Amino acid sequence: MKYARAPNRSWAVAGQVGLWAAIILTLAIGTAVTASATAQQEGDPALTEVWDPEPRTVDPGGAGVPPADAIILFDGTGLDAWRHADGDAAWEVHDGVMTVAPGAGNLYTRQGFGDVQLHVEWRTPDVIEGEGQGRGNSGVFLMNRYEVQVLDSFNNRTYSNGQAASIYKQHIPQVNASRAPGQWQTYDILFEAPRFGAAGEVESPATMTVLHNGVLVQHHVTLRGSSVFVGEPAYEPHSAREPIQLQDHRNPVSFRNIWVRELPSRADANQPTTTPRRTSAARSR
Repeated sequence: MKYARAPNRSWAVAGQVGLWAAIILTLAIGTAVTASATAQQEGDPALTEVWDPEPRTVDPGGAGVPPADAIILFDGTGLDAWRHADGDAAWEVHDGVMTVAPGAGNLYTRQGFGDVQLHVEWRTPDVIEGEGQGRGNSGVFLMNRYEVQVLDSFNNRTYSNGQAASIYKQHIPQVNASRAPGQWQTYDILFEAPRFGAAGEVESPATMTVLHNGVLVQHHVTLRGSSVFVGEPAYEPHSAREPIQLQDHRNPVSFRNIWVRELPSRADANQPTTTPRRTSAARSR
């Protein structure tokens, strides 16, 4: 005679206990989340408000008008801010525009700069002459050695790391945002200078962001050294402030509305934010 096997009650009890444990754990987690959300909603938002330091106010200017804190390098009235290596600037100035006088030499700012925001408007000749690197060629050099190429790159093929808005022979622009010859173009450049140690070693390399005609073409790229025509770029120690250079490449490229804003050093910019504190109950949220 066969007998039916009685069910293992210990297993059943264990299963029920596990089920109840899972339910209790789920409820506990849900309660904790709800309590945390409630605490955040009921807490004092002023505890995370930072009031100091307060950013200073700067009039941003407008179309063709630089910000109020900009240093004007060329406003169409003269070349007082510039010089040649061997004397006063001799490029042509006419109708608010300065144009390369081929063979006169490069221009250098009389003042040196480090970390900057630089705005430059430039125009290649409307009469097309030459091709490749021989057409509308100039350059904007930060610290007299780190070049953003100026070139007529509108339907004018050349090596990609030498076209307009390239960091010359280092970084190819993300896109070609060039306008046709004879039209005004803009560069807006954010430049962080390299830092050198006491022995001349590179502690941090230079970086650059470039907008060409309002289009981002270089996004915080790291420079490998000075711009060179032959060979590989390399750093050489230099002072913390050096002139900005405009290149005479023997093409009559024109410039206007050039200004620069000096930026706080990376050390200042990277200071920890002030501890959040509520300075006045009267301040609205």
